[in-house]
Amino acid sequence: MGRWVGEGILDVFSREFRAHPAEEYKRSIEAGTLTVNYEKVPIDYKLKHNDLLANTVHRHEVPVTSQPITIVHMDEDILVVNKPASIPVHPCGRYRHNTVIFILAKEFNLKNLRTIHRIDRLTSGLLLFGRNSEKARQMEQQIRNRQVQKEYICCVEGQFPDGIIECNEPIEVVSYKIGVCKVSPKGKDCKTTFKRIAQAGDYSIVQCKPLTGRMHQIRVHLQYLGYPIVNDPLYNHEVFGPLKGRGGDTGGKSDDQLINDLIAIHNAENWLGIDEEVAITGTIKNPAIAVASPSPTNQSGSQAVIKSTPEAKITISTQTGHESADLRFDASKVTADPLCSECKMNYRDPKPEDLIMYLHAWKYKGVGWEYTTELPSWASIDQDNCLLSLRNRRC
Repeated sequence: MGRWVGEGILDVFSREFRAHPAEEYKRSIEAGTLTVNYEKVPIDYKLKHNDLLANTVHRHEVPVTSQPITIVHMDEDILVVNKPASIPVHPCGRYRHNTVIFILAKEFNLKNLRTIHRIDRLTSGLLLFGRNSEKARQMEQQIRNRQVQKEYICCVEGQFPDGIIECNEPIEVVSYKIGVCKVSPKGKDCKTTFKRIAQAGDYSIVQCKPLTGRMHQIRVHLQYLGYPIVNDPLYNHEVFGPLKGRGGDTGGKSDDQLINDLIAIHNAENWLGIDEEVAITGTIKNPAIAVASPSPTNQSGSQAVIKSTPEAKITISTQTGHESADLRFDASKVTADPLCSECKMNYRDPKPEDLIMYLHAWKYKGVGWEYTTELPSWASIDQDNCLLSLRNRRC
């Protein structure tokens, strides 16, 4: 917090926490839900050393897949599960109940688990937890010392080359806040090896072995090589330029421009805009709605036009991901906050293909242990079945 000292509280929240507009933080400060040392402060308050910031928020849980978490191995020391895509490991951002930690506690009564490592929210596959602190420290030490061999399976666009392909490009975190990286000389050293194990038309099934553990390492290296994961919503997107980041080419965008465009695209693709007629009673009207977010800039620097359709629904997530979805809008399950902009926001219902990415943590091997999951259906190495699966883009 030292770097925030002397800055206005509104300026800090508007810049550092971009998930919500500045106006929302302004309302929270004025309402006394965003406090300093648990006390209400004026909108122009300047932060001081040792100030304690607290923001009481009205949360909207994000939908996840209904696919179950399966247990691969469990004993008194360790738990190994096969995580479905779309479910984050632990509470973060707008996820809490729809996380692996919460679902395991609710569905399996497995509590007080120690996180040994993490995989991306959209990545499926092996996830290890310690059931006691001693085992967790032991496993973490093996990972830090690079004694753990990891194998992933992915499906990429294009005919991936034969043989072992090695990528040693350094990776830099462009923004921790929105979670985006790129290949950059200023980045940290990292290394990934790739091997094609099947090909079907313009798609390839590729085995990936990350020898370091950088953020989004496999996804960024595949983007750099020009073979992005087919349904990677981040690194297989023209927001990185016409070449989608191949060879490190982001179309001449600065890091700040890239971040702003990613935020704008995320808002445009997930929200349809503010609906002032969404009532707390559950009555929903769907007039034509314009996207209430800045549009990403195109290559000429002008504002790109994003069209939205009026067929919208409010997505109310009251399940952990295992129960059958209740497709009806039940107002009795909803709480509303008059200061919450999301209560007035029309969300797109996610499609099944929005909740999966073709990247799977397949095998982990350490000192005295080894765990493997079944391959997901999209990763079939039978070329005929693989081709059918990829054509249909089914998970």
